[in-house]
Amino acid sequence: MKSSYKFYRGCFRLANPVIRFFRPFEVIGMENICKGAAVVCANHSAMIDPFLIALVFGIESHMHVLAKIELFKIPVIKQILEKLGMIRVNRGIIDVASIKSSLGYLKKGEKVVIFPEGTRVTEDESVEAKNGAVKLAERAGIPVIPFFIPRKKPFFKKVRLIVGKPYLIEKLRNRRSVEEYVKLSEDLMNRIHSLDSKGLV
Repeated sequence: MKSSYKFYRGCFRLANPVIRFFRPFEVIGMENICKGAAVVCANHSAMIDPFLIALVFGIESHMHVLAKIELFKIPVIKQILEKLGMIRVNRGIIDVASIKSSLGYLKKGEKVVIFPEGTRVTEDESVEAKNGAVKLAERAGIPVIPFFIPRKKPFFKKVRLIVGKPYLIEKLRNRRSVEEYVKLSEDLMNRIHSLDSKGLV
């Protein structure tokens, strides 16, 4: 077992009871969690979100979360994130290094977590989704798993996390236009938010 996964499992065992105590949750759609590689895409409103996703997918799934590069500039935090297998991403450019890292994990059959909004979004905000998630899933030829997290997550009050059905983004013979990727990203966010209204897609 690689050292990064040992560290991940150790942190998982420590965090699991603590998070479940302070931020209890129930899950709908566990049957939609497919084995092997996938790009897990969720809405994002709080720092707790990636931890909730990791707990839902379980200790056997090493979840590699894309995190802003600024976090890797903080001493100690940088070392922890790297040991957890987090992927640094520079949101201001087309980050080739983060793409290569993500593809590497996906080729190994592991899962990559991306928040298409690119930042935490409050209830009153609206942010256009970035195209990176759909491009990565298309290039790797692996499924996208939509994941919905309520924006309001009061302490000690159970919230409902919803896993949507995985779907594939069809590879085309010709390269898609920017507008087509925008539509695919909008469709992804619609799939995520529709989980809240429908209960399960």
